[in-house]
Amino acid sequence: MGARTEAHGVILAFDTFKPYTFVDAFRFMADNPGLMWQKTVEHLQISGEAMGIALLIAIPLGVFLGHIHRGSFISINLANIGRALPSLAVIAIGLGIFGIGKTNVVFALVVLGFPLMLTNAYVAVDNIDPEVIESARGMGMRPHQILLRIELPLALPLIFAGIKTAAVFIVATATLGGIVGGGGLGDIIVNQASYFLRGVIAASIAVAALSFAASFAFALLQRAVTPRALRRGGLAPGNKHRDALFVFAVLVAEHVDQVPLLQPDADQDVSRGHRCEQHVANGHDRRGPERDDEAE
Repeated sequence: MGARTEAHGVILAFDTFKPYTFVDAFRFMADNPGLMWQKTVEHLQISGEAMGIALLIAIPLGVFLGHIHRGSFISINLANIGRALPSLAVIAIGLGIFGIGKTNVVFALVVLGFPLMLTNAYVAVDNIDPEVIESARGMGMRPHQILLRIELPLALPLIFAGIKTAAVFIVATATLGGIVGGGGLGDIIVNQASYFLRGVIAASIAVAALSFAASFAFALLQRAVTPRALRRGGLAPGNKHRDALFVFAVLVAEHVDQVPLLQPDADQDVSRGHRCEQHVANGHDRRGPERDDEAE
């Protein structure tokens, strides 16, 4: 416990940081496992709801705009606005609409993560080499087949890079929910008077661990959904050799079952046999007189 001040007969006490405060933070976790687990679950619920809403809106819209190669002005400006708006200001604006509670926090987190996902999805699809698309179109693939079998697999690494970044931002910023009664680990962080500095640091460590876990989990998911042909090329878009090899493999898999096998017909075999016999007979007739002359 730190210094003590008196004002109007009320004694206020506050913590000061000391080297053993981190040790006390881990002791706080051990002494309050139920509280830490409850607040962690609430934190994950808030973050999960925000991620789900942002994904359902941003990814389809970004992929569609990238597929038609339009809307760059919209996506870029939305990204700039979303990054410029402080999440605390969005929560303050949302108080007049949603009031106090979790809904206001989820709305602010959607505004935070939506622009990142939208921009990466648009850029990932829009930057695919046009020659690759023309090759697929020349092989007879329809627009929806090109989108699902060519553009999306090639764009997945960059799309998931945006999702991973947005997930880290959302998990780390969800602590602002404690200000408006949204729940989560932010309740402990903003309530130092009740949980003291060791509780604040314990909740902060838990938020940092969740952020690292989210980044690691989405990195594994990104690798799992990325086709093997694209893993060696990394996340850098515009690798023409890699994209061409992938499209060639997809086109071969798409059309190999449609190519008819050339099987000889029985009548053709018979006719070919007659032609061979006639050819041999004619050759024998042509060589016959020559052999007779040699014998004479």
